[in-house]
Amino acid sequence: MEEKKFDRNSLIGFLLIGGVLIWMLYFQSPAPEAEGAQPSNTEQVTNATNPSATNTDNTSVDSATNEMVAGTTSDSLAFEQAKNRLGSFAYSETLPSATNATTILENDVLLLKISNKGGYITEAKLKQHTMYTGEPVYLIKDDNASLNLQFSSENRMLNTKDLYFEPKLTQEGENKVLTMRLKTSETAFVEYQYILPPNEYMLGFNLRTQGLENVLNTSQPMYLDWQLKGYRHAKSITYENRYSRLTYEFEDGDDHSKLSPSGDDEEIEKDVTWMNFRQHFFSSMLLTDTPFEEVKLTSTDFVIDEEVDTVYTKKYGANMLLEPKGGSLAYTMNMYYGPTDYQILKTYDRNLDEAMPLGWGIFGMINKYIIIPLFGMLSDFLPAGIAIIVLTILIKLALSPVQYKQYLSQAKMKVLKPELDEIREKYKDNKMKIQQETLKLQNVAGASPLKGCLPALLQIPVFYALFTFFPTAFDLRQKSFLWAEDLSSYDTIAELPFHIPFYGDHISLFPILASLAIFVYMMMTMGQSMQTPQPGMPNMKILMYISPLFMLVFFNNYASGLSLYYFVSNLITIGIMLVIKNFIIDEEKIHAKIQVNKKKPKKQNRFQRKMAEMMEQAEQQKKAGKR
Repeated sequence: MEEKKFDRNSLIGFLLIGGVLIWMLYFQSPAPEAEGAQPSNTEQVTNATNPSATNTDNTSVDSATNEMVAGTTSDSLAFEQAKNRLGSFAYSETLPSATNATTILENDVLLLKISNKGGYITEAKLKQHTMYTGEPVYLIKDDNASLNLQFSSENRMLNTKDLYFEPKLTQEGENKVLTMRLKTSETAFVEYQYILPPNEYMLGFNLRTQGLENVLNTSQPMYLDWQLKGYRHAKSITYENRYSRLTYEFEDGDDHSKLSPSGDDEEIEKDVTWMNFRQHFFSSMLLTDTPFEEVKLTSTDFVIDEEVDTVYTKKYGANMLLEPKGGSLAYTMNMYYGPTDYQILKTYDRNLDEAMPLGWGIFGMINKYIIIPLFGMLSDFLPAGIAIIVLTILIKLALSPVQYKQYLSQAKMKVLKPELDEIREKYKDNKMKIQQETLKLQNVAGASPLKGCLPALLQIPVFYALFTFFPTAFDLRQKSFLWAEDLSSYDTIAELPFHIPFYGDHISLFPILASLAIFVYMMMTMGQSMQTPQPGMPNMKILMYISPLFMLVFFNNYASGLSLYYFVSNLITIGIMLVIKNFIIDEEKIHAKIQVNKKKPKKQNRFQRKMAEMMEQAEQQKKAGKR
C-alpha cells in the first residue's frame, strides 16, 4: 500500500479555485441584472470545490479549473453583450424564463397559449368549433399573429416581441389569471395580464409598467402593434373573403367605420375604442377602456385569384399610439377570440354587434329586432333548414296584404290592356299623345303602374335585410338540409373539371331551383307588359331573363341557406298570386267597376295635374316646332 504524501500541486489547485471564487464574489460583483445568473455559477463552483469530486490527479484538477474559469468568462461576456443591446432589460435574459416556453390558459370554450418570448398569444383555439375539413378552428397558430410594444429605453429602441417575459399563473375566484412580466429587476417591469373567466370568449387584458420611470423614454412615441393573418375556415375562400373585414368603433360609441373588404386599404383614425379583425364567422377583437389617441389600421387582401387555394384571406394590422401618464403606462383592455355571432356579441354591451354586416339604417333594425330574434326562436326547436322555410312563410304571410295591393294594380292594368292598345294604335305616330291619353285613362279608371310599384318598394327593406342576414347567420354554420351539407356555404351536386369565371368549379342545385322559381314568377307578373311595352319604358322581357340568370351565376358560391330562402319565397309568392287571381280577385268585376269610375268626374291630385300640364306644354312645343 502506497503511503499518502503531501501533494504540492493539489494544494496549488485548491488555492487557485479559492482565489477565483473570492475574485468573483468581491471584485467581479455583478450588477442587479445578473442576479438571476448567480445560481448557475455557484453550482459550478460548488461542484468544482466538492472534496468528494476532487481527484488527486494533477491533470484533473487543472482541467476542472480551466473549465470553470472559461464558463465564468463566457457568461460574463454574454451578459455584457446583452446589456449593450438591451440596457436594463438585459436582466430578463438572465432569468430561467428566458426561453420559448408557453403557458396554457383555457376554459371550456377557448384555449390560449402565451409565449414567454414576447408575452403574447401564439395560439388561440376555439374548442367547440371545427372547420369544413373537420379540423379545429384556430384563430392564431404558427406565427400568424403578434402583439408588440415598441418603446425607447436608454437610447435604444426596443420591441417586446424580441424579449422574454416571466409567467405567473394564478386563480382569482373563478377566473384564471396569467401575469407576464418583462423585468429589469424584481420590482421594475412591463406587465401583460390575461384574465380568463369560465365559459367566455372575452378575456381581460391589462398593460402596465412599474418602476421604469427612469428607464423608459416617454418623450419618444410608444406604440402597441397588433398584426394578424386571418386563416381560411370555409369551403369557398372567395365567399369567406367577401365577408372578412376590419371594423372599428370611435370613442362616442355611436360611430363605426370599416376598411375596404377587397384590395388593400389603410386609414389613420383618432380615438378608437375597439377594432375587430373579422374572419367571416370568427372574430379577433381588441377593446380598450381608454381610447387610443391614434391608430393606423391596415388591411391586405391575399385572395387575388379565386382559383388559387390560399391559406390566409387577409392580413390585418393596428398600430396604436399609447399615452404614458407620469412616466408609466396603464391600459385596461379586453380581447375577444370567438364566433361572429350576434347573440354572443350582444351580451357584452359594447356595441360589438356593429362589427357584423347586418345592413345600415332600417335594414339593420329589421335584422336586429325582427329577423334575428324570430329565427333564433325557430332554430331553438326546429332544424335549420325547416326554420328557414317557416321563417319565409311567416314573412310572406306578413307581406301578403302588400302583395295583394300589388297584384290588384296589375289586374287593373291587365283589364285596361285592350283600351291601351287602341290608344297606341290611334296615336302610333305621336308618342307624347300616347302618354297623355294613357295617363288620362289610368286616372279615370283608378289604375296606375306606380300603384303596383309602391307595394313592391315597401318589400325591399325586408328582402335586403334577409339578403344580409343569411350570409352572417352563425346558426346556419355546418347545419345540413337535404343535399346541402352546410347551409352557410354552397351546396354541391356536381364537381366540374374546370373553373368558370364568376360561376366556379361546381354546380349548386338551390340556385338553379331559385332561378326557375324567379323566372316563373316574372312570367306571371310581366307576361302581359313585356308584349307591348309603353313608350319610353324598358323592355321587361330582358329583365325577365337577366334576373334568373344573375341568380344562377352569382349565387352558385353563396350560402345555400340564402338560395333556399329565395326558392321558397318565390314558390310562396307564386302560390299567393294564384290564390288571389283565382279566388279573391274577379277581373270581370274589376272591369265593370272601372267602367263605372270612367263615367264619374275624377278629380286629379296635384301631381297628376302637374304631369298633365307638363305633357300639354311639351305637346304644344312640339307642334310649334313643326310649324
